[in-house]
Amino acid sequence: MRVGGHGHGRMRGSIEENDERRGKLYDHKVVRRFASYVRPNRKTAAISLVSMLVYTFTTVGQPWIIKLAVDSLINVYQEKTLGNLVFIVGLFSLNAFVNFLANYVYVVSLSKVSQQILFSLRTQMFNHLQNLSIRFFDRNEVGRIMSRAQNDVNQLQEFFNMVLITVADSLALIGIVVALFLMDAKLAIITLSVIPILLLVLLVWRRFAWDSFMEVRRAISAVNGMLQENISGVRIIQSLNRESANYGEFRDLNFKHFTANMYATRLSGVLNPIVEILTAISIVLVVFIGGIMVTNATLNISVVIAFILYIQRFFDPIRGLTNQYTGFQRAMTSGVRIFNLLDTEIEVKDPLNPKPFKRINGTINLENIHFHYTPEIPIIRGLTLNISEGETIALVGTTGAGKTTLASLITRFYDVTQGKVILDGHDIREIPQSILSRHMAMVPQEPFLFSQSITSNIKFNRISATTDEIIEASTIVNAHEFIQKLPLGYDTILQERGQNLSLGERQLISFARAILADPKILILDEATANIDSHTEYLIQRALRRILSNRTSIVIAHRLSTIRGADRIIVLDHGLIAEQGTHEELMTKGKVYGHLYKKYFSLQEN
Repeated sequence: MRVGGHGHGRMRGSIEENDERRGKLYDHKVVRRFASYVRPNRKTAAISLVSMLVYTFTTVGQPWIIKLAVDSLINVYQEKTLGNLVFIVGLFSLNAFVNFLANYVYVVSLSKVSQQILFSLRTQMFNHLQNLSIRFFDRNEVGRIMSRAQNDVNQLQEFFNMVLITVADSLALIGIVVALFLMDAKLAIITLSVIPILLLVLLVWRRFAWDSFMEVRRAISAVNGMLQENISGVRIIQSLNRESANYGEFRDLNFKHFTANMYATRLSGVLNPIVEILTAISIVLVVFIGGIMVTNATLNISVVIAFILYIQRFFDPIRGLTNQYTGFQRAMTSGVRIFNLLDTEIEVKDPLNPKPFKRINGTINLENIHFHYTPEIPIIRGLTLNISEGETIALVGTTGAGKTTLASLITRFYDVTQGKVILDGHDIREIPQSILSRHMAMVPQEPFLFSQSITSNIKFNRISATTDEIIEASTIVNAHEFIQKLPLGYDTILQERGQNLSLGERQLISFARAILADPKILILDEATANIDSHTEYLIQRALRRILSNRTSIVIAHRLSTIRGADRIIVLDHGLIAEQGTHEELMTKGKVYGHLYKKYFSLQEN
């Protein structure tokens, strides 16, 4: 049971701020956390590692076998006998088969581990988001959160792939260097003389790469945020003719993302031509110097051929490592962002040693409570209120008086910053949230329905409810009649947010969902503010039955609802201005009398 939104702006501590923090090229915390996702799949990861080593060994071994084959062919030409040529051909064939098999096992096992990591990350992310406090969602746009759950998780999922590929490339480099020196140390030194130039280029390049990749992540996060907001608010946008203005704003954000991506692409793309040039220089050196050595009979032609093959293979891992370098930077950036989100503290927590509660009666005592969304703007300021079991309280006041905030504190969507909310004699912070959710229900002003059947929506908080119980709850709130008229009745699948129903029909289903949960405490947060007169009539008919035997808190703009309350609480700037029945408050002629004349009296005309 969660709602959100208070209209006081974005608070400090949002994930947007984390976007601005520069991470590290290598972050041990990220690597250590990531290793915990690999550990459950360590057997498959080991198979992937071993097969990758075999694949790398057989790949490095191919030029050496070709060298042996060239030497054997020379002997065949000179001595007119096959010699060991058949053996070398068999060895080459065996090496190729093992190379193919190892590569297949490596790819399949790597994919399995990667998908398991992706599954675990997304599952943990979803679970954590479900349990984060409402204050977190007040601070952060849905689009930015979605960017974490999708783009960053996908990027981090590739981290394991990059680790193995990096190990493979590094081992391949070592193997190639060893092979070159075993064949001819002098020619190897000459061939590898271009490496210092490449290292210098990489040192200069990396200075620019990190900021570029961070900017790409920030830019796509902003694009996702605006995209989600505009899709969710498309009706308001069209009604206010904001399409052109919003298009311009989105185009600017999207262009920033485009620009950031192009800059990152240019940085990445500049490396490949440099590597190709260095490869060509190395091959020229081998051909020229090696040719002289062959002419002087100090080197076999097979060694020159093997050197050329090894040089081509040597710069492939170099090229791969430079690409992995950029991937590592992206993965570290994503890792920092994901684990920052997963480490976001759940502010509204269950007690460490919760007291056993079998049932809640519904007596509520607010003892000198204070609350603010931001310290600069106090919302509730030293409010004290006692609500008896089964009493119906109406909260009235101007916009910003603290009505919805007070209801949110009672349901413990937020914790008070000072004072206590006492439920049945216990501080509400001592009661597990599962107990509160089981015995409390809220019907908000704008009902939220899921893209499921009507039955699933009504029994959302009581999965075990029977069909008869669902029909009974719907009948109580006068929703059964219109549900029956739908093509599939209770099995009708709702569109997103229930858009194939009218606002009034959605609200009736929201009422039915609350009633089916059979709460001891029911909160109606302006639940009849935006509905048509017919739906209001249906709800008013059911309201007496809905509120009976329950502690009810009604935030209402409808006079008929307020008049039916046992007590009316008038809030003004986070304090109780006055309280009493409608008649008592009208007799006083103070704050409530003024509100009545300004707002409610029009409803009687």
